[in-house]
Amino acid sequence: MQSRTLGRTGPVTSALGLGAMAMSGAYGVADRAESIATVHAALEGGVTLIDTADFYGMGHNELLLAEALRGRDRDGYVLSVKFGMLRGPGSQFGGQDGRPEAVKNFLAYSLTRLGTDHIDIYRPARLDPAVPIEDTVGAIKEMIDAGYVRHLGLSEVDAAAIRRAHAVHPVADLQIEYSLISRAVEADVLPALRELGIGLTAYGVLGRGLISGHWNPGRTAAPGDSRGFSPRFADGNLEHNLALVESLRRVAEAKGCTVAQLAIAWVAAQGADIVPLVGARTRERLAEALPAAELDLTADDLAEIGKAVPQGAARGDRYPSAFMSGLGVGN
Repeated sequence: MQSRTLGRTGPVTSALGLGAMAMSGAYGVADRAESIATVHAALEGGVTLIDTADFYGMGHNELLLAEALRGRDRDGYVLSVKFGMLRGPGSQFGGQDGRPEAVKNFLAYSLTRLGTDHIDIYRPARLDPAVPIEDTVGAIKEMIDAGYVRHLGLSEVDAAAIRRAHAVHPVADLQIEYSLISRAVEADVLPALRELGIGLTAYGVLGRGLISGHWNPGRTAAPGDSRGFSPRFADGNLEHNLALVESLRRVAEAKGCTVAQLAIAWVAAQGADIVPLVGARTRERLAEALPAAELDLTADDLAEIGKAVPQGAARGDRYPSAFMSGLGVGN
């Protein structure tokens, strides 16, 4: 596994990271033993960056990772943790909380659940519109100075918010959705990151499975699967989007790889400052994804991919309408 550095001040990580959200019910029931085995397989495959959030499964994901990582060399992996999304019984979302006192409270719980004395990259999942970002980042800076956090990260914010946060403390990376069908980051955010020397960790690189090559028109989301509420998986939009996948499949077959590998490699090819996060919850899906880190895409390959999936070609927003307003960029 090759390595990449997250910005000028961030840690060195594997060229691909593991996103653990799907292991805690986001896409329906996940098998606990298989999830833990997948984390182990990722580490053994050279993956060092593991991303989670305190609200994934209301703490379930952090406890799961604590079990999976028990006994491992703490310096052998990088933990990225998001915080601040408020949840209620029944998985309702209740907004964000970025108050300084809440930052420290969230961190204390995460440290305990994860069974560690520090978080490598700590980031608010979304901006709290009632709290200046300088206040939220200032609290994280205090925790960095105290040794509980190593690096500051951000998530789903626009270029202006990135600049304001970076003025308080150097930002290691921005985590944001970036894929062949979600490219809004390219207009203003990515240039700002590169100007400031900030890395990017890309989630949703397979469009939540939509462009993995494994979804088909007759498939429906299982109970508890958030894709049942996703506009891109809705009737009408789904058929259009899967037609794009079939165009991409032809490019993948000519390249001798799978659709998923091609989609992941495309994100990685957008710059050495970008680390794609693979949301595998099984060893089978992980084993398919890992070779993407070694897939070399030529200029001709990239041109063919661009023809297969032109920018802005996908139909439907990347989140339900209620969540779009909390994003720094659009689709």
